[in-house]
Amino acid sequence: MNTTALALLELGAVFFALGMLGRVAGRVGMSPIPLYLLGGLAFGSGGFIDLAEADEFGHVAGEIGVVLLLLLLGLEYTAAELVTGLRRSWPAGLVDIVVNSIPGVVVALLLGWGLLGALTMGGVTYISSSGIVAKVLNDLGRLGNRETPVVLSILVFEDLAMAVYLPILTTLLAGLSFISGLRALGVALATITLVLVVALRYGRYVSAIVDSSDNEVFLLKLLGAALLVAGAASALNISAVVGAFLLGIAISGSTAHQAAKLLEPLRDLFAAIFFVAFGLSTDPRAIPPVLGWAVLLTVVTTVTKVATGWWAAQRQGIRRMGRARAGAALVAHGEFSIVIAGLAVTTGAVAGELAALVSAYVLLMAVLGPIAARVVEPLVGFVKREPGPAVTP
Repeated sequence: MNTTALALLELGAVFFALGMLGRVAGRVGMSPIPLYLLGGLAFGSGGFIDLAEADEFGHVAGEIGVVLLLLLLGLEYTAAELVTGLRRSWPAGLVDIVVNSIPGVVVALLLGWGLLGALTMGGVTYISSSGIVAKVLNDLGRLGNRETPVVLSILVFEDLAMAVYLPILTTLLAGLSFISGLRALGVALATITLVLVVALRYGRYVSAIVDSSDNEVFLLKLLGAALLVAGAASALNISAVVGAFLLGIAISGSTAHQAAKLLEPLRDLFAAIFFVAFGLSTDPRAIPPVLGWAVLLTVVTTVTKVATGWWAAQRQGIRRMGRARAGAALVAHGEFSIVIAGLAVTTGAVAGELAALVSAYVLLMAVLGPIAARVVEPLVGFVKREPGPAVTP
């Protein structure tokens, strides 16, 4: 069989399998991310079948998936919302960074992965999944709840923190000097500031450049702009995903809504390939040795995320049930954790076991997050229930 035919067969099988896995996830009311990762693990290096011909396409498509994920995330925010969210949530955001990154840092150091491994794992355990959290809040009808702005403001802070963290991580993984690292950080901060200023004052002009009444033209200009900005950001060691996120912020108004509508199907397709590609690059035989650490991190960071949301909601005067819902909503981890691990593993600067640990950890957290959000109300209600009066015989 020729190479082209084999590649088409493999890609067809992958796409069809992704569709079936997504359908299963929808039926049971969970995020499809864990199933996509499992699919990649089953058919990658060390799995049942090695899809060698589809691997190159999967790598490129996965990179596009990451760009689209962050572009769509940026389209959800306006620059004004980001600034307001930052002002409102910075104390909770700082607490979130400290208490949720420490577990990943400690485990990486205990496993002997060095400072780079510690920095990587700190980011993995810190960042919640904005996509999963938003979907769960929408599915459960909690978007209008009083604690929801607290949750969203923490997610906004996390996304902005990633815009600073990823350039630093990228620079260190590339083995650049301390001075180069400071220069990269300075460029990143200057770029973020410039984009926010442009978005606040001139966002309509950015939107006008990519806008079009023809959906085909609009999609081509939007996707082309996203890839150009991501490529330029990567060349400056800022990180391609940060560039895509900042472009999304700069597009506003009706253009942003139309862009999100057009890009969502593409985002879902390429993002699914991204998760599968990460699974394909991870040897499932490497997971059992680190599974215990993944379970430990799952338990610890579930507690720390719930505590973060509880404390942040308490500062806003929200009652106990709302505090518990806020904490449970932050538990889910997903796309960003995989993005961080992917950056580290592809450079070869960290231990290969890190990918296996992150795969297991994200599998657990992506499943546990929606479950925690669903069961928190009956659980808190059961705990708060007072015993009835004693019955005298």
